[in-house]
Amino acid sequence: MRIAVTGASGKLGVAVVDHLRETGHDVTGLDTVGARGEGFVQVDLADTGQVMDALAGVEERYSGLDAVVHLAAAPAPGIRPDTVLLQENLSMTIAVFQAARRAGIGRIVHASSETLLGLPLDEAPPSVPIDEQQPTRPNFQYAIGKHLEEELGRKLCRVDDRLAITGLRFSNVMAPEDYAEFESWQDDPTVRRWNLWGYIDRRDGAHAVERALAVREPGSGYATYIIAAADTVMRRDSADLLAAEFPEVPANRTITGRETLLSIDAARRDLGYAPSHSWLDGR
Repeated sequence: MRIAVTGASGKLGVAVVDHLRETGHDVTGLDTVGARGEGFVQVDLADTGQVMDALAGVEERYSGLDAVVHLAAAPAPGIRPDTVLLQENLSMTIAVFQAARRAGIGRIVHASSETLLGLPLDEAPPSVPIDEQQPTRPNFQYAIGKHLEEELGRKLCRVDDRLAITGLRFSNVMAPEDYAEFESWQDDPTVRRWNLWGYIDRRDGAHAVERALAVREPGSGYATYIIAAADTVMRRDSADLLAAEFPEVPANRTITGRETLLSIDAARRDLGYAPSHSWLDGR
């Protein structure tokens, strides 16, 4: 497929671009910064006109696209003032979704967030592992923005039956060079209780994007999936972590070993998602 990736220069974006190219796709990165070359176009994604133009085609780069992966955003709260962050992230998503529709692009994958699951977990989750059947619980402006982006995707699919929009609720994205810090958390599980000790290796995040593009055909509507590593950031068993930090929270199935407490069962079943990287591998 011919695919545009917004936010191609970001932490997750670079891995997504690399993986999609490795799996045979023709990929163009769209971002405000990046290396000049045939695989990159500089676009201000906050400018709707530029986004419309870029997804329609860019001379000497591409003419027509089969899919868009939308990763561009301020990636976390606290980077910008709250209202500015909400406005800018949402406006970029509106522009990308609408531009894709106008260009006749039926496949869209966008970065949603684990923050919709009630993070930080000052209020305990209703059960664990947390899955997509639980209601969203955004607790701050960044998460509210992600909730609105998902709702926008759902409603656009309702009015346009040509679309397949997939929201991937990525856990805390990590690169291999981040893993050295994990040892500093092992003696204090409270440091990472805020997201049930979850994370996602950016290479597995890229794999999830590729699977969503491959499996979800145009016209299949909106769907969202939690995307996390198969394990946690801790060496302790997950049941022990829960007993220490969330003893009142019921388990909705048997929890074994160090398995993730952010359920990836739906992504495995529907997308063929198969995470293969762990921080314990050290690379």
